[in-house]
Amino acid sequence: MQDLNDMLLFADVIEHGGFAAAGRAAQLPKSRLSRRVARLEAQLGVQLLQRSSRKLSLTAAGESFLKHCIEMRVAAQAAFETVAQAQKEPHGTVRLSCPVTLAQGGVAGLIPRFLMQYPQVRVEMRVLNRPVDPVEDGVDLALRVRHVIEDSATLVAKTFGHSRGVLVAAPALLARQGGPVNGPGDLARLDTVAMNTSDRRGGWSFQGPDGSHYMHTHEPRYVADDLLVLVEAAVLGVGAAMLPDFMCRGHLVAGRLVQLLPEWTPPPRIVHAVFPARRALVPAVRHLLDFLAEHLVDDGLLVETRSP
Repeated sequence: MQDLNDMLLFADVIEHGGFAAAGRAAQLPKSRLSRRVARLEAQLGVQLLQRSSRKLSLTAAGESFLKHCIEMRVAAQAAFETVAQAQKEPHGTVRLSCPVTLAQGGVAGLIPRFLMQYPQVRVEMRVLNRPVDPVEDGVDLALRVRHVIEDSATLVAKTFGHSRGVLVAAPALLARQGGPVNGPGDLARLDTVAMNTSDRRGGWSFQGPDGSHYMHTHEPRYVADDLLVLVEAAVLGVGAAMLPDFMCRGHLVAGRLVQLLPEWTPPPRIVHAVFPARRALVPAVRHLLDFLAEHLVDDGLLVETRSP
């Protein structure tokens, strides 16, 4: 029978950048590690590593095999953690990734509340705007905001709710340039602010009250890669902006921003988490999932997802 420890040692060699470093970490001689990996290759009948005097590199088969080795290690860790915590208060480290906007819009405020409720849990949150793969990037949960949930053979998705976009502008801008009286076609008269685009053009998609659709293409007067910057610009009257409702709700209530074309709305975006199914068995991970599912909606950050 295959010795599964060889798979773990193979993953260690890659993650540490070589046999010597992996041997020091595992407290095993470099020569023994090399023999174990060579035996693994012989049993598989494929070459996993390209060896040279200067460096190691993965073959195509090695890259594919490494993913399964990492998944096996994560599964083993989850099994031990599940048993250890079955009769105890949740504890341990939960690693998650979160888009910048979602963190700024509410998750950053929820995590400290979760930690106060579960004092034996620690959280490592990576706030970044790039796609994250939980297995390859070594996180337990990857929070995402998408128009659709991608199908995956290896990941499970948990939906928290929907984020709504709101088209807003400052009263000063409307006084200066006029509002869209007759529908989204009037937006051409307004300066706009928007996220960075590769071609300097922006596009806002709208759904009308009668099921119609409209795409407004514009060249923003001000572009930035941070929505909080755009909120400030919109409040100061630089241009109209399409923003998540939770980021501009206070400005709307205070009158610093005005919602435009409330009957024309952008498609909602689904806020969800993706994770390997076994990670949800770990109590600390499961409690964080449940906590986010409850508070993102109850605190008004998201709109509850309703079944048809």
